[in-house]
Amino acid sequence: MLLGTALVLLLLGSAAPASAHSALRATDPADKSVVESAPRHITLTFTESVGLLEDSFRVYGPDNRRVHLGEPRHADGASDTARTELPGGLTDGTYTVAWRVVSADSHPVSGAFTFSIGAPSPTPPAAPAAPAEHPVTASLYDTGRYLAYIAAALLIGTAAFVGLCRPPDTAPLRLPLLTGWWTLMAATVVLLVLRAPYETGTAPGTAFDTSAVARTLTGRPGLALLARLALLLLTAAILLRLTRHRAPDDRTPPAHLAVGAALSVALALTWAAAEHAAAGIQVPVAMTSSVLHLLATACWLGGLTALLLTLYRARTPPPAATVTRFSRLAFASVTVLVVTGVYQSWRGLGSWTALTDSPYGRILTVKLLATVFLLSAAGLSRRWTTLLVTRAKAPVTVEARVPEPVGAAGTTPGTGPGQPATTGPGEPGTGTDPGPSHERRALRRSVLAEVAVAVVVLLITTVLTGTLPARAEAEAAEAPRPQVAGLPGASAFTVPYDVGTPDGRGTVQITMDPGRVGENGLQAVVFGADGGLVTVPELRVSFTLAAQDIGPIDAKVTDRGGYWATHDLNLPLDGTWTMKLTVRVSALDQVSETRKVRITR
Repeated sequence: MLLGTALVLLLLGSAAPASAHSALRATDPADKSVVESAPRHITLTFTESVGLLEDSFRVYGPDNRRVHLGEPRHADGASDTARTELPGGLTDGTYTVAWRVVSADSHPVSGAFTFSIGAPSPTPPAAPAAPAEHPVTASLYDTGRYLAYIAAALLIGTAAFVGLCRPPDTAPLRLPLLTGWWTLMAATVVLLVLRAPYETGTAPGTAFDTSAVARTLTGRPGLALLARLALLLLTAAILLRLTRHRAPDDRTPPAHLAVGAALSVALALTWAAAEHAAAGIQVPVAMTSSVLHLLATACWLGGLTALLLTLYRARTPPPAATVTRFSRLAFASVTVLVVTGVYQSWRGLGSWTALTDSPYGRILTVKLLATVFLLSAAGLSRRWTTLLVTRAKAPVTVEARVPEPVGAAGTTPGTGPGQPATTGPGEPGTGTDPGPSHERRALRRSVLAEVAVAVVVLLITTVLTGTLPARAEAEAAEAPRPQVAGLPGASAFTVPYDVGTPDGRGTVQITMDPGRVGENGLQAVVFGADGGLVTVPELRVSFTLAAQDIGPIDAKVTDRGGYWATHDLNLPLDGTWTMKLTVRVSALDQVSETRKVRITR
């Protein structure tokens, strides 16, 4: 079963890379903006905290040459920002910026945008491609993540089954314990080695670069992986000691249970500390929920595997008491999963509509449906467990002919010739069937079905942890327009147009400085349908304040050689003005668009 799971995971690991949890909220300078003077910095703002790389920024000038930059850092100590310093003496024209940072959930996120100084370049250079994920590195890293989840569930769940359910024959459980430990150890080592190339999007061979190793060992994901390795070594030492000093009555001492619980919580924290729970809203509650969710998953799904192996491979069938104890453990685990799952879903979704309108919501819906099937299988297992326990406790009447003893007594006291002998459960020769009864065989089948569906649920969960939450996606979409660098208080917005001809579609990017009552500067850049600059014979912009019966006021923009601008637009009152934009693309074809613009004092 584990080999089949690994093959499935390998296929998933070669799929497209998962979306990161951190989304870009704003850039300064704004994308496609035109600034009058060169900015001193480039600043990015994200929906949550991000980690920086040595090569987080790459800036190319109008001549397509790379610009020398300062060291990337956080702006004003804000962990959700990334900033780099630009050199002085930058020439006019269009600059392209490629960036790459590490999201709070340990996934890299990247992108690119452009801005212009003075005026856009006649032929702006194409934005360089964002650093792509190396397919081999991404496949190996994702496979390591998935195997780590399954191995943790197998290790923690099997240990919990041994300690809490107390099966008399633990020999079949040594294999899943060893498999879980070694798989988690190997997966953690692979993740630690590949951490640097995964962040930078390079080949696995770059993992042994000195600077890459240093960065990995000092970053939060790397420290979490190192802590996991140390905990696994400690777990191995404790397990070896416990196997040599096991209690004669097979009961696990409370001290041993406490140590096991502490190690399990610590292991779960290595996931919570390096993933999405460590950033965003309500971090302490989210990390607690994440730890409990992972432990409940391990106790249920790993315990199911342990129960299945016990049912099939134990020298003697497990007693009804063992099955009953696991049934209670599974019920408690499901309760914890429901509570923490509801909270994590609310934290990730943000709204009911996101269930159908976002990739995160759709994957979550699939997980919920799979969980319903899993709960159905669990309910069937619980039913067979109840029947098995009831059958074991009920006294069984065995028809037996008792021969008459030789002697004067005539009969054995309490019985007579041909009378039935009644015995209780567990007595020699009683009706307690140690063999594979109907209920026991049915329980095997239902537990096997649970394990199969559980593997699917766990795979969906790992995909979900690598998908951008709908709440973060909505926050990025609803973020206010960024101010334009070099123009204090300036605002930028884009107006689409379509004159109805094959080459008559595009957008006009408008920048107003300062966007307040009084004198304003206005710049307009026209882009075609392909995103490149286009030249139009005429562009007109006017403003009307209907509430005060003012306007239209013609902005009188003039062609400045690649863009249109004016520096003496006077808007006398505050309020919501209607801006009318007229774009003429030929002698016969033109179109007018309107846009509401808020002007304040």
